[in-house]
Amino acid sequence: MKNVLNTDLTGKVAVVTGAGGVLCSQFAAVLARAGAKVALLDINEEAARAVAQAICEEGGTARAYRCDVLSAETCRQVAGQVQSDLGPCDILINGAGGNNPRATTDKEYYFEGDLDAEVKSFFDLDADGVSFVFNLNFLGTLLPTQAFARQMLGRPGCNILNISSMNAFTPLTKIPAYSGAKAAISNFTQWLAVHFSKAGIRVNAIAPGFFVTKQNEKLLFDDDGNPTPRTGKILAATPMGRFGKAEELSGAVLFLLNNEAASFITGVVLPIDGGFSAYSGV
Repeated sequence: MKNVLNTDLTGKVAVVTGAGGVLCSQFAAVLARAGAKVALLDINEEAARAVAQAICEEGGTARAYRCDVLSAETCRQVAGQVQSDLGPCDILINGAGGNNPRATTDKEYYFEGDLDAEVKSFFDLDADGVSFVFNLNFLGTLLPTQAFARQMLGRPGCNILNISSMNAFTPLTKIPAYSGAKAAISNFTQWLAVHFSKAGIRVNAIAPGFFVTKQNEKLLFDDDGNPTPRTGKILAATPMGRFGKAEELSGAVLFLLNNEAASFITGVVLPIDGGFSAYSGV
């Protein structure tokens, strides 16, 4: 995909966490095409290496690193290695995150008798599962930011871009922990924007609507590839009537990271949702 905004990131070092995933691998490729040297961080190093190789074969500069975003020490070590290999971080995209079945209910609504039924109700949610989801999304953003924002201090023009979700605006059924965690990311984005405003670091977020990824594919399609009832509800509530494509996030990413076009924008959470947040259902 071409650089739709002509954003020039030549000489910049961009770090992307969760870079082995569907959306974040797209972000990494877009940044590389804009001229950035990209560090791809993922707990699945093999997935990150595959993305890095594809970027290099396209003529970009990319290196993969195994990183557990829930380990402060690991984040610090990887930050030091990235700085040694590529230079100090100019751009950080906090893309690592996700949900877990242990923090998901089986049904949208509670009905009488569910306590004794063979279903996982709100009362059956696993505390460790909920903690894992919160930590993966919130601490998984905070800890890499601590590690890499240190390299941004005293260097105006640096940017942090967090990945929130439309769940942050209106929680989806069945996934209370993930929805709450993404709401925390939106709030944290505003907090960081204020905190780093005197240091010349802009902090923003995008809030994707519904995109098909490895994490949600089983919720959206059955084993035969047919749309599930949940997919029907999603598309009925999305005025554009379809799922988003990963590349349709690229323009927002490039815009928010463009220090000429978006120089006075910080603390913003930008929805990219095909009209989902605007539709009342009637």
